[in-house]
Amino acid sequence: MKRVLVIVVAGLFAVACGDGGQSEIVPGSEIRLTQVPIGATADGTPVDLITLRNGKGIEMTVLTYGGIIMSLKTPDRDGAVDDIVLGHDSVAGYEANSPYFGSLIGRVGNRIANGTFSLDGQTYTLAKNNGPNHLHGGLKGWDKVVWKADPFQDRTGVGVRLEYTSADGEEGYPGEVTAHVVYTLTPDNTLIVDYHATSDKPTIINLTQHSYFNLGGAKTTDILGHELMVNADRYTPVDDTLIPTGELAGVEGTPFDFRTATPIGARINTQDTQLEYGQGYDHNYVLTRSGEGLQLAARVYEPTTGRTLEVSTTEPGLQLYTGNFLDGTITGKGGRVYPLRSGFCLETQHFPDSPNQASFPSIELRPGAEYRSQTVFTFGHR
Repeated sequence: MKRVLVIVVAGLFAVACGDGGQSEIVPGSEIRLTQVPIGATADGTPVDLITLRNGKGIEMTVLTYGGIIMSLKTPDRDGAVDDIVLGHDSVAGYEANSPYFGSLIGRVGNRIANGTFSLDGQTYTLAKNNGPNHLHGGLKGWDKVVWKADPFQDRTGVGVRLEYTSADGEEGYPGEVTAHVVYTLTPDNTLIVDYHATSDKPTIINLTQHSYFNLGGAKTTDILGHELMVNADRYTPVDDTLIPTGELAGVEGTPFDFRTATPIGARINTQDTQLEYGQGYDHNYVLTRSGEGLQLAARVYEPTTGRTLEVSTTEPGLQLYTGNFLDGTITGKGGRVYPLRSGFCLETQHFPDSPNQASFPSIELRPGAEYRSQTVFTFGHR
């Protein structure tokens, strides 16, 4: 099959064929969209790299392997551009040693207690790949498959449509599921992530994006000085295996209160049972919402560079994870070693273990229905 490289220059398409054909490049152009081969998985499946540049100082690269956001370069208050996500330089790096860096997560993000759930009276058994529990889709979740990619440029920006069909029974889940995830990088410095899925049988689904951010840039050692606001009055406490107890606890008076901007590290070492269970923050927040649609979930500010990140979502929950299991044993991009708490995740989602918690919002998907979700990341500086 012929591989195609698509370049968008100042809003105009030029096409170059992978067999060495020529492309028209306009000098001085800034908006860019490319798709090129970058290697293959260990089993020989080809992997492409898609580059999206919005002409306003932001450039993002995406792998078809795992739908991974491999790099995300944004300017700071002085105009200096740096990569603000953790990851690897190659497909092999992600295959060998990656705690879900930048990945799309499915079928079900987060944990399912004891690797089991029941649906319509039938019990399904899943892999226990996180202690006694199931995590992030199992042994080979959607972070470890190669997605079909269709790059595009339209009035909304530059982006890529990703598609994956998950077979009935894959990782123990029922139903053949066809999923589409669309990344759109807009001219106003937002990354829009749209999720869609359908199934031919009743099943469960809970998709998210698992980028590890460090707004200080590639050379910053930790994220403890980042000032975080989470739009949530409650969170879901967990047991010692990080499964929610079912309680929706208030954040007031606890280390989990980020209703006003607070450095991530301000209370992370507080003597608190929940922080001990997570070895830091690894908890789902119950977002404060009024009605349906896209609403504010979180804001982050990094004082040294002035970079900002705002997250809005249609989802009811947000998992705050502060890189508690990074321990300096992973060498990532440019030979950088990732120590404890060198990145944070803001995973928009339905609540963990929802299939086993009747009081939590349902993640069931039935034939004839469509799973739809949207999250928007807005980048800036001040």
